[in-house]
Amino acid sequence: MNSEAPAAPAPGRSSLALAVLRLLRPNQWIKNAFVLVGLLFAHAWHDPERVQAAMLAFVSFCAMASAVYVVNDWFDRARDRLHPIKRHRPIASGRIGGGLAFALAAMMFALAIGAAYAPPVAGLPDADGGARLALILVLYAAMNLGYSLGLKRVPILDCALIALGFMLRILAGTWAIGIEPSRWLLVCGLSVTLFLAFAKRRAELAALGDSAIGHRAVLESYSLPLLDQFLAITATAVLVTYSVYTVSSETVQIHGTDKLLWTLPFVAYGLFRYLFIVFQRGAGGDPTRDLIGDPHMVVSGVAWFATTVWVLRAGA
Repeated sequence: MNSEAPAAPAPGRSSLALAVLRLLRPNQWIKNAFVLVGLLFAHAWHDPERVQAAMLAFVSFCAMASAVYVVNDWFDRARDRLHPIKRHRPIASGRIGGGLAFALAAMMFALAIGAAYAPPVAGLPDADGGARLALILVLYAAMNLGYSLGLKRVPILDCALIALGFMLRILAGTWAIGIEPSRWLLVCGLSVTLFLAFAKRRAELAALGDSAIGHRAVLESYSLPLLDQFLAITATAVLVTYSVYTVSSETVQIHGTDKLLWTLPFVAYGLFRYLFIVFQRGAGGDPTRDLIGDPHMVVSGVAWFATTVWVLRAGA
């Protein structure tokens, strides 16, 4: 297979800037909101130092995620050209070459590590400086490099690594502000991210049909009935683990309220709505776009957040 980019006209400055911006994928930074979960559930929003540290951790993960996207796009450029949508990506289409791509990746990597050691994180008396955040960022980058170099071809493990990336986001957000994450919250987060990863694989397999293997080799090991079972299991796990988290004695003790259960209907509705758009509308290929592009998902997400903040403030 020819891995060289197709001939493309030299882009002007404005089009090159747009190509660079698209390559860094700022629209995907919403995934890094997982970094801020600890700030919410630790009642730390009243502490300016911890708010600054959490926001800096968020910025660090956004920068590192962009570096990872650039490297992944470079490794996937040949397969992306076989995809009806991904073939328009800046590297696959030839608008950005390898030199500029790796320069951008190095710059974003340096920005991420530098932000991790900034005073808002390193200055917290009960946080282990920026070292723990930097370690998580490096681990995240190494994990994604392994993913790009071959682990993405191992069924189940490919989705588990995606989920682990979100777990690292939660750990980054909690460790950066010097707190320990709830075990049930971690298990729930793992269930959510596995659910989204399996939904993404299902959407790819359903959309690409016979050409799916040419785009992503691991899809040869999956089938729609198998992925449907995985979705049923992980969706159930989301509801169970979140329900247990809201009523666990640890949660009630930390937050001073047992009313977090009131947020469960919004989680259930959002979960069932996502299943609806996956099975009835063929969505799931881009979780970020699906989550913010569907009005029902947006309303349920906003209602969950508002109710959660109200309950936590009342119990504080």
